[in-house]
Amino acid sequence: MQNSEKDHNYKEYLLILKECSPYDFSEYSDNSIDRRIKKIMRDQGLNMEELVLKTRTEPDFVEQVVEAITVNTTELFRDPDVWNHILKKVLPALKHQKKINIWHAGCSTGQEVYSLLILLDHLQLLDRAEVYATDISKKALEQAKKGQYFYNFNAEKYRENFKASFEGETVPDFDSYFSADADKDLLKIRTDFSEKVQFIKHDLVKGDLPFYNKFDLIFCRNVLIYFQGSLQSKIVERFHENLFPGGTMILGSHESLGGFFKTKFSKNGPVYHRTNSFHFKY
Repeated sequence: MQNSEKDHNYKEYLLILKECSPYDFSEYSDNSIDRRIKKIMRDQGLNMEELVLKTRTEPDFVEQVVEAITVNTTELFRDPDVWNHILKKVLPALKHQKKINIWHAGCSTGQEVYSLLILLDHLQLLDRAEVYATDISKKALEQAKKGQYFYNFNAEKYRENFKASFEGETVPDFDSYFSADADKDLLKIRTDFSEKVQFIKHDLVKGDLPFYNKFDLIFCRNVLIYFQGSLQSKIVERFHENLFPGGTMILGSHESLGGFFKTKFSKNGPVYHRTNSFHFKY
């Protein structure tokens, strides 16, 4: 299939999907969208005409398509150097605050939400945290609320990442935060942690924010890479508007800011701080 035909097919399909649902994926990355639509067709055994027909006539199928398009991989304490920086440099600067507002945008299945809660608990800041976690995927949010994950295949990696994230600190007991059941291939976060978070279904692309808070920390890791540049800018602008002066934004390791936003954020290690008359100092 030539590029022009490929673009014609999937872009026309996105218009149909927009007509049949509240979702608009027109500013998602071309390659990402094309790859995921092809996977949907392959998994369902559909050609484009059949895909369009199911989308127009089956609301439940539309939700399946949205889940497939927005799927995002995540894991506990991914990129331990980032978490170690947050532990040592970012969170201690918030110790003087009575309340710490946190938003995980595009939280997926919640592993990074719980990674941060563990750091906050380690620094005795958890009781001050008000945590919101949003995602477009209902299925992902349901798993995030449960706080339980496949364990056996990831057990060693999870524990290694956990330990590395506390480098230079007294490493807490992994098992004090999680219960593991090898027979059921299950790892579950403590219930008091999962109940600490307000999980909310939200479309980062077009939905109004479901809260009125400004935030000290906004996490949005490995989400922007799926968007075109214009949409990335819109979302970063939204983050800027919803951060307190001096607040911190944490993106994925392969995501960066350019152009106008270099004047609105200062980069410190792997994180970005909203600039103003107050300059964040370590």
